[in-house]
This record gives sequence, structure tokens and C-alpha cells, in this order.
Amino acid sequence: MPSALPAGDPVPEDGSLPESALAGLGERPFGFYVHVPFCTVRCGYCDFNTYTADELGPGASRASYADTAIAEVRRARRVLGDVDVPVSTVFFGGGTPTLLDPADLSNIVRAIDHEFGLAPGAEVTTESNPDSVDLVALEALRAGGFNRLSFGMQSALPHVLAVLDRTHDPLRVPQVVDWARQAGFEQVSLDLIYGTPGESLEDWATSVDTALASNPDHVSAYSLIVEEGTALARRVKRGELPMPDEDDLADKYVLVDERLNQAGLEWYEVSNWAKGLPDDTTSRCRHNLLYWTGGDWWGVGPGAHSHVGGVRWWNVKHPAAYADRIGADRSPAHAREVLDEDSRRIERVLLELRLRDGLPTDTLDAHGLAAVPDLVGRGLLTEHGDRLVPTRTGRLLADAIVRDLLP
Repeated sequence: MPSALPAGDPVPEDGSLPESALAGLGERPFGFYVHVPFCTVRCGYCDFNTYTADELGPGASRASYADTAIAEVRRARRVLGDVDVPVSTVFFGGGTPTLLDPADLSNIVRAIDHEFGLAPGAEVTTESNPDSVDLVALEALRAGGFNRLSFGMQSALPHVLAVLDRTHDPLRVPQVVDWARQAGFEQVSLDLIYGTPGESLEDWATSVDTALASNPDHVSAYSLIVEEGTALARRVKRGELPMPDEDDLADKYVLVDERLNQAGLEWYEVSNWAKGLPDDTTSRCRHNLLYWTGGDWWGVGPGAHSHVGGVRWWNVKHPAAYADRIGADRSPAHAREVLDEDSRRIERVLLELRLRDGLPTDTLDAHGLAAVPDLVGRGLLTEHGDRLVPTRTGRLLADAIVRDLLP
């Protein structure tokens, strides 16, 4: 697979960071993202850095992956030095992390705790496909330190799942949620995708209602994006499937927002809803909030991205190349970039404008501040003290709002 990673700047062999990045380390929220790049089958819409057994090739294996990931955790400790950096969140994504044995996943969590220390009440999440776990596996994950699960439901309709090349039985979803509760998980999230070719508004309503029937604590709902280079994009290009329609996507967003609100789940990010808001924030995904609010995180695994103190870097993409770098005690980073203050400010506008907590007005320059009255007058933003929060219509037009606010 050719790498789609950006070029960036060279990274020192030992992965060392500039002093400016280490300043204030431990004072900002810090998390770990662990990328597990294995899948049983490749979904037609997916452009993530994942590999089936046939695609993996020599030099990498599931069996040795946990040890390789743990070696990078230890490397992170050396690079970041002796400063106390309690880990507030750990998130395993992929791929399908639960294709690894629960003991392997738990060993990685233990290594993070041993090297850095998990903060009291740390959020430890793994993504999972519904057909990749059973009650025994979920009990082992809970005993191994995981306290949050995110299941890739996507749809409740077999014909929609078939277009996405998803292979799980939709009837499996309520079963795995029930098993998760039995295993002691208090935080369970369901991921949904809307806008799949052939999915009617009624189909989407069925998926949303089916998800709610499982009583999740959190729901993520993302519009389907046809990514270049995917099997889905090739089918669209050949005329076998239509491109998602923008008006249809907007209708489906409004539907999911209304139905989740009625069920007691409120939005806190454009594509994410949680129970208990605004007063009780425990069901929000704290790890993703760390991304959206400019925290620090170390990304473990091939292709994983990291950010510490304004320095962003990304690892080599292929699992074999990643394993080779780790085995040779070299940094697995492919390249990096050092963000200047204006770049970091622009990123804040891009990300924090998507949040219910809103964007502080002092993040905007004169151009942005001048655009605010018009955006408020058009019903796209509301002012809450010194913060700007998008309305529902504003959430649908978030990219356009950003274009107005940035020169």
C-alpha cells in the first residue's frame, strides 16, 4: 500500500522533542492513542491504515504486535523524560482492536500505567466490531482496565451494511451491548453512519431507533464520506452507486439530532451525543475532547499521529516498517511539523467551533470578530458570554462558518 502520509520535516533518530514542546508537559491533559491496524475484511468505504491477513505481508504479525506497541510506550517515557505525566485517557482504535487477545490489549494498558501512571478515573476505551467479542472477552477487557466501549454498529439494515461491506449481523448489536453491561461497563457508545447509497430516510430512522433501544450512553453519527482510493469511490466512479446527496445528509442529521435529544442524549460535538448533558459530562468521550481542545497525546502504532506542545508527528505507515524501527530502537516517526502560534490558533477555530462548549471570542483576529454579528444574525452562531456556539443550522454549515471567520 503506498503511503499517503504527508512529507513533513525530518525527525531525530531518537525521536527527541524540542524544549518548547516539553515546556508545560504534565500541566495539559495527556492521553495515549493505540492504533491496532488489523481487520478481518476491508470495508469498502474505509481509508484508515488497516490490513487484512492477506494484505499484511512478511515482517509483521498480530501475535507480536502487543510487545511492539509496549516497546513504543517505553520509548515515549524516555523521550518525555522524568516529568510526571499522568495519563487521563487511553483509546484503542483501528482497525479492529478486539481482534487482539484481551490479554494483549490489557498488557498495553498495564505498560502505560507502569511507565506513566493512569490518572484517577482515567477513561480507557476500545473500539470493537460487534462480531469480534463475546461475553468472556468483554469480561476479560473489563478486568484488564478498560471501562468504555465503542461498538461499530453503523446501521441496523442488512442492505445498508452490505453496501458498506460490513459483515456483522445487526441483531448482534443489542446482544453485545447487553454483554458489555453484564461485564460491568458503565460507558457504552454506538457508532452510526448515515448517507449510504440506497439508505432511505426511513431506513436511517430505523437505525437510530434501534440504536436507542439498546440504551447507549453515547452515540456518534457521521455522514458517509466517499474517500478517494477506496472500493466505494471506485463503485461511485463507475456509476454503480450515487454520491451521497447533501440535502439528504442534512435531513438525516436533523433526524438523528431530534431523536437523540428526545431520548436524553444531547450534542457536545457536531457528530457526538451523550447522556446527562449539560450538567453531567461523564458520558462524553474525554479522549476525543482532548484532540478537539488541543491537549497532548502520544499515538502508538503504524501511522499513528501524536501531538505534544505544538509538535505533531506521525509514524511510518506499514506494520512491518513500524516493527523494524521499534526493533532497531529507532523512532518509528515518519515525519513531523512544529506548529507556529497562528497555526495553532487556526486549528482552535476549526475544532472548538464544533463543540457545545464553544469557541472563545479572544481566539479570533479582527477579521473573525467582524464576521460574528452577521453569523449571529443569520442564526448560525449564538453568543454565550465570551464564547460562540453553533446552532443546529450552524452545525450543518460548520465549514462555511469557519471560512467566514478565518481570513
